[in-house]
Amino acid sequence: MKFGCFVELQHPRPWDPGSEHKLIHESLEQIVLADRLGLDCVWEVEHHFLEEYSHSSSPEVFLAAAAARTKNIRIGHGIRLLPVGYNVPARVAEQIGMLDLVSNGRVEFGTGESGARMELEGYGIDPTLKREQWQEAIEQIANMLAMDPYPGFRGKYLNMPARNVLPKPLQRPHPPMWVACSNKETIHLAARLGLGALSFTFLDPMEAKKWVDEYYEIFRNECVPIGHTVNPNILLVTGFGVHQQADVAIERFLDGIRFFQFALNHYYRSGEHKPGRTDLWAQYMSKRAELLKADLDPVLMRNVANSRGAIGSVEQVRDRIRQFADIGVDQLVFMQQVGKNKHEHICESLELFAREIMPEFHDGEEERQRRKMEELAPFIEKAFERKKDKRPLWMPDEQVPVVETIDYVRKYNPNTAVLGTKSTAAL
Repeated sequence: MKFGCFVELQHPRPWDPGSEHKLIHESLEQIVLADRLGLDCVWEVEHHFLEEYSHSSSPEVFLAAAAARTKNIRIGHGIRLLPVGYNVPARVAEQIGMLDLVSNGRVEFGTGESGARMELEGYGIDPTLKREQWQEAIEQIANMLAMDPYPGFRGKYLNMPARNVLPKPLQRPHPPMWVACSNKETIHLAARLGLGALSFTFLDPMEAKKWVDEYYEIFRNECVPIGHTVNPNILLVTGFGVHQQADVAIERFLDGIRFFQFALNHYYRSGEHKPGRTDLWAQYMSKRAELLKADLDPVLMRNVANSRGAIGSVEQVRDRIRQFADIGVDQLVFMQQVGKNKHEHICESLELFAREIMPEFHDGEEERQRRKMEELAPFIEKAFERKKDKRPLWMPDEQVPVVETIDYVRKYNPNTAVLGTKSTAAL
């Protein structure tokens, strides 16, 4: 099994001067540590206007900073929002290409739609159209990254002429692609499109096994790749915090994951929010005793272990991870930077995990992946046979259109002089 760390950039109130700056740089320090310890991937979200829950509105900037500070850890967008109101597809392709070059080919390209009113309405996105927009965008971004030149497209939401989208990524034809999944429907969609499944739903191992089995069954028999390569992998996100003593782990990390879930419910299900004024941390603290009752009750706490995830003693966390490894989960990603979890506790937890737990799960992982891809190879071949768009990635010269750039400028700006002429004052 592989392991990742998840960066939400949660920033509960009260906000002190400089606290956001501190949060960002401590998160980068955690990634540098994860890289040194040998974790496989860092994943960062993209969210907008979700105060306290996530201050990560420019993941391409943060991940570039992470890439510059690290050497081996994979750099994952978990996720880029692709409805066209958020990000123009060509700009995303350019950013992914640049990030892949900056990171020496370490990008994991996670994508999604968004589901919060604060975000969708803030960017003027019709929630009934976001799935269509995402699907059109991800296919065209894959083409932009892989094709030379991109042949252009006229669709329902995107119209773009032929252009060579630059820079091209180091990973060819494009980095591994993923989609965020919060239910079985999107898990099935990921399998049908040949995408990795980024699951943000807290599952018990038995339920997760059903998701894993269904994903790979659909992948084998129904996959029609939306990109130019496939990424058959399932990732699960889980709470995280390990200490030699279980009660210390719970004291340090339980509030973090419970605040994450409280804020998630606030923005995505049943909250009322006044921008710039609502104090989520205060609301959480007012209900904390009720929310933690089951966690702290020795009789009831076994029923909440699923949503708590990998928070506990070394033995508890090892056993929990073993359950997910045994059912075929490819990567477990830790929710470490949530709530008011302290930087020093997060670092101590990562170091203990890397020393006492991770080696036994990393051992043999390369061979497991090799066997898996060898078993899937004939199904992948059939999947690409089902792909309708079989255009070559390199367009023949005679098919590349000529763009008369000077005439275009003069047509729409008749009083503008052209570079190279006697008068350039109008420029």
